[in-house]
Amino acid sequence: MNPVVALIITNLIWGAASPVFKLALTNIPPFTLAFIRFFFASFLLLPLALKHWQKLNWSLLGQICLGGLFSVTINVGFFFLGLEKTQSINAPVIASSQPIFLYLFALLFLQERPKKHILWGILISFIGVLVIILSPFLVDGKLKLTGELKMFEGNLFLLIATLGSVGHTLIFKKVLKKVSCQQATFITFLFGSLTFLPFMFNDLKNWQFASLNSAGWLGIFFGVFLSSALAYSLFNYGISKIPAQEVGIFSYIDPVAAVIIAIPLLHEFPTVYFFLGSILVFGGILLAEKRIHYHPFHWIKRYQTIKN
Repeated sequence: MNPVVALIITNLIWGAASPVFKLALTNIPPFTLAFIRFFFASFLLLPLALKHWQKLNWSLLGQICLGGLFSVTINVGFFFLGLEKTQSINAPVIASSQPIFLYLFALLFLQERPKKHILWGILISFIGVLVIILSPFLVDGKLKLTGELKMFEGNLFLLIATLGSVGHTLIFKKVLKKVSCQQATFITFLFGSLTFLPFMFNDLKNWQFASLNSAGWLGIFFGVFLSSALAYSLFNYGISKIPAQEVGIFSYIDPVAAVIIAIPLLHEFPTVYFFLGSILVFGGILLAEKRIHYHPFHWIKRYQTIKN
């Protein structure tokens, strides 16, 4: 499969994930859903993983598990906790700041000299993220203080989830040069799901599987088959073929998919602060990267040229 198409499909799924999972979390606790999502998805990937299996040393296995800690435990754990407290449409916009954080971490580890336009872009995008995070306090007369604090906390959790995704991308860019994406994804899912077990047992003190309704089953089906087994496999395949600094470009798709799904499913509508924050986030990214021409369709043509 073309890696660009793989990343487009991935981000369409992950864009729809925030409203779908927010609906599911009205019926099933977050860590229970997270465990089911990744534990059963890992077994779906097992046949492919065995087909591409290779012997791993302890160092490489540790790197894969570390990637799982970032991509599953931190990213998905805080993602679910954030969705319970704030609007689902905020999630993909905050997550779209990932290219900026990728660049900052690249500067830290590669010790490159930052450029002025990149620093301005980072500042603008960061202001946009702050607008989204602080938006509960900017909407007058609509929320009580407790509700504002809850949404603010949820937005912060979504930011932490984004940092988990950044860590995953940086680690797996190196890991996937040494091991197949199928094997790495399987180990990531299995390890990540096991980290949720203690929290799931705590969930089960106040919740029973007999309580599952259509919303909960939708979250399980979407989580196991689409946003986990399919999307992560496509994502790992995509980042194994495309430079890491270009991967974040595809996250532009997520907010559009989220809004389209959230309006009919959850009756969530974008506010003026949502639009303002989104413009600042994406405007800052484009200014920082100066790669407006690096959109997904450009990459399709570029990849086909290289391949031929």
